[in-house]
Amino acid sequence: MIGIGVIGYGYWGPNLVRNFSQTDGAQVIAVCDQSPARRKQVTAHYPAVTAYADVKELLADPKVDAVIIATPVSSHYELAMAALHAGKHVLVEKPMTTTSEQAESLIDEAEKRKLTLMVDHTFVYTTVVQRIRELMQQGSLGQLYYYDSVRVNLGLFQHDVNVLWDLAVHDLSIMDFVLGRPPKTIAATGMASVPGQPESLAYLTCFFPDNLIAHFHVNWLAPVKVRRTMIGGSHKMIEWDDMQLSEKLRIYDKGITTVNSSPDGVYQLKVGYRAGDMWAPHLSNVEALAVEARHFIDCIGSGRKPTTDGSAGLRVVRILEAASKSMAARGAPVDI
Repeated sequence: MIGIGVIGYGYWGPNLVRNFSQTDGAQVIAVCDQSPARRKQVTAHYPAVTAYADVKELLADPKVDAVIIATPVSSHYELAMAALHAGKHVLVEKPMTTTSEQAESLIDEAEKRKLTLMVDHTFVYTTVVQRIRELMQQGSLGQLYYYDSVRVNLGLFQHDVNVLWDLAVHDLSIMDFVLGRPPKTIAATGMASVPGQPESLAYLTCFFPDNLIAHFHVNWLAPVKVRRTMIGGSHKMIEWDDMQLSEKLRIYDKGITTVNSSPDGVYQLKVGYRAGDMWAPHLSNVEALAVEARHFIDCIGSGRKPTTDGSAGLRVVRILEAASKSMAARGAPVDI
């Protein structure tokens, strides 16, 4: 039985405690939060769980084998490193750290101590993202042309990170998983709608060496909530609308065909359109966090590398770092 300690019982912490409490091979031992009201909630819902106000007390608890960190990103590195030093396995919220140097340091420390380090890229464990990854690996889409994502809503405004680090991190972790390769160059622009606060609207573009382009639109100040991704290939195209209750994923047999009727003239190029059927595969409704919790426990027991390991977290942080640099330079391209 793996003893679990959760640091942070704010927005995401209750979901983590609930799922790990229901995971075979795991037992939530302790929760740490500075808020007395939140600690009271913990003991009210989980009387057998110890509620700590001090992180040091949780890390010193010999029954805690693994620590889950669900706190603001500025505290991730310090808390994760302290947990590793205490001999605990670590699952840290996304983004993994505020800098790539911090992420590399955590990876090195976990490897040195032979401890599991995993990043909570929750969407990777959804059935829809798993299916998209499967289609990519099968080559069903053909040559990829574009990856386009929109994630907008009204609020929640963050004060410690900009909208890229808050919203785009989800889509970047998905892109990293389904494509299986990192971009080479990043360009980003953004604007702070509220003076003195981080950027609340941003456009991020990733350039790949094989002419694939990925674009992300994130916004805290939109009148509607949109969660939509489209991926275009030479054989098939994908539409994923996460706001749909059914048919979240649609696969279209649509595209173009090009025929050059004259070998000596690009002006003779002809474009034909292919319009085939649409297919909406069945997707199970299993909660992604439950799948992720089981995976974390399995990796601790077996010593296997997690799907969303420290290296996956590092790749996403590198993109976000480059995007922040580009945004500060009004969209100047930044190589990774």
